[in-house]
Amino acid sequence: MKKGIHPEYKEVVFWDTSSDHKFISRSTQSPKETIKMEDGKEYPVIKVEVSSASHPFFTGKKLFVDTAGRVEKFKNKYQKKA
Repeated sequence: MKKGIHPEYKEVVFWDTSSDHKFISRSTQSPKETIKMEDGKEYPVIKVEVSSASHPFFTGKKLFVDTAGRVEKFKNKYQKKA
């Protein structure tokens, strides 16, 4: 591999904000915010809305999240006229 052209690959914490689940992985992103984990180390944190801890496919729970009324907009746009 060529030297100096690849981004730094380091450990970060991914924080699922909907289920408050945190896990350590590696990423090339370098966020400014940090968090202290159970092992006593401080890691950069990347906040995500959905992970395997909160996604209905993996949890088996039916969770309906309607953001900004998208379903209503679709129904209003394509409903049959009387």
